[in-house]
Amino acid sequence: MNERTGLRRKIWVAFILQAAAIAFAAILGVYGASAVLKHVLIQRALEQEAAHFWQRLERDPKSEMPDTFNMTGYLRPATGPATALPPALRQLGPGFHSLPRAQGGSLVLVQDKSGWRLYLLFKQEQVDSLAFWFGVAPLALVLVVVYVIAWSTYRASRRAVSPVVWLAEQVQHWDPHHPNVEAIRAENLPGDVEGETLALASALHDFGSRIGTFVERERNFTRDASHELRTPLTVIRVAGDMMAGDDALSPMSRRALKRIQASGRDMEALIDAFLILAREGDTGLPDEDFSVSEVVAEEVDKARELVQGKPVAVECRIEQDFALHAPLRVLSVLLGNLLRNACHYTDTGTVVVSVRAGRRIDIVDTGVGMDPGELARVFEPFFRGGDRSRDGQGIGLSIVRRLSQRYGWAVSLDSVPGQGTTATVRFPAAGGG
Repeated sequence: MNERTGLRRKIWVAFILQAAAIAFAAILGVYGASAVLKHVLIQRALEQEAAHFWQRLERDPKSEMPDTFNMTGYLRPATGPATALPPALRQLGPGFHSLPRAQGGSLVLVQDKSGWRLYLLFKQEQVDSLAFWFGVAPLALVLVVVYVIAWSTYRASRRAVSPVVWLAEQVQHWDPHHPNVEAIRAENLPGDVEGETLALASALHDFGSRIGTFVERERNFTRDASHELRTPLTVIRVAGDMMAGDDALSPMSRRALKRIQASGRDMEALIDAFLILAREGDTGLPDEDFSVSEVVAEEVDKARELVQGKPVAVECRIEQDFALHAPLRVLSVLLGNLLRNACHYTDTGTVVVSVRAGRRIDIVDTGVGMDPGELARVFEPFFRGGDRSRDGQGIGLSIVRRLSQRYGWAVSLDSVPGQGTTATVRFPAAGGG
């Protein structure tokens, strides 16, 4: 399983993002708390200290100025000279001020009352110390606790998903044709597989067992059908050939015999197509190198029997031959279905099969054609365009589409009502199949 897209990696990324988000939120909170400490609490303290000083000054005009470890005060006449003050305070008016760090970095409250101006300074070093002890230190402790909890939760989550990951790895290595369901039998599961994972493993085991049964049944069917279906058809074909040599047959009997022979050929082609499509991936037919023109010529000869009694000429034109490496029988079935479809819907004119440059085969007929609506549905199973009173099952082109998709051969149709249809098969370069 790809570690970059696995469940464990996704959980790990989720926890990293979660921890980062918590850290960001905590840092933002501490920053906000420090701002509150600086701009609200300390301002409030300075205002209360100033109010207390004015009360003391009213009771005792000789009251001393505040001068503590954190705070320093100055008092001068409101209209008098400010030469006795530190230079950084001389230009300050009433209100709150924050001095630059080059000038001490203190927070300053200036108030005027009863003709006096009071200056109270709270030292910036103490603000930073308070912000650290009441902000950064708790933040560091909170982050450590968060990261420890996140890591513990990740380890617990990883242990919780380990059975699912193990089960996914087992299923990933299954051969679609031979799924190894024994590895996920109840008695073969690891001890930590329980709950929903155990139910999923049991369901997959049952499903895989059913797939194996179906595959074996399909193999048996294709093997038996290949023999049992061909045997009666061979008898019908041989008997039909023998009857065709009887000159005493009436015209009506001979027409009926031709229909029997044509239906027999159609049934043989259908059996071939179904047996190929019944095998998923492996058709059971060997790849071989062959000339496309030889297969086309053989299918054209077979198609001429389909238009006997109709003024239709079936022609084969080889403009540029090419070779394929693929099961020859698959190409025969594909071309045979396209030719039968063309002959079936052509009452007069021609059906021309051309092997052309660019590794392509064109089948052009002068039949009834199709309108755009019919052309859009022509590859649907059991859909029949044109004159629906004609014989046919409506599955020939569906078989063509499935075979072409199986081998990567592009098939396209172009049609004009009343003028005919052109079917084009294009083969990939270098190797064909």
